[in-house]
Amino acid sequence: MVGTGTSPTLGTYLTGAGGMTLYVRTSDPAGGSSCTGGCATAWPPLTIAAGTQLLAGTGVSAALGTFARPDGSLQVTYNGRAVYFYAADATSGDTTGQGVGGIWFVAPVTGTGGAVPSPSPSGGYGY
Repeated sequence: MVGTGTSPTLGTYLTGAGGMTLYVRTSDPAGGSSCTGGCATAWPPLTIAAGTQLLAGTGVSAALGTFARPDGSLQVTYNGRAVYFYAADATSGDTTGQGVGGIWFVAPVTGTGGAVPSPSPSGGYGY
């Protein structure tokens, strides 16, 4: 299920399993992903099994969908943008991936804009 989380600085954003923050990569093509290999290790894609119904939690207003990744898994999208977790986030509510590399941003719950810019945290894995 895709749910929501709230941050005093970032507002309401999308979450996945366990309330973990979901992110978008602004350099991804529409309806696809160019994040594979080491990138997908640092930024695990939100995937679902074939035949699984994608559920939107209360407050999720984005259009949810999927596309097939090169490995055959189905990655979840919102308004056509691929969504990912960040491996460095340790607990629900963590948003440490916000602004990484200038291309990773929390996925706003409305699905508009594709990114919620804020200062980039220090650290790597910008891919």
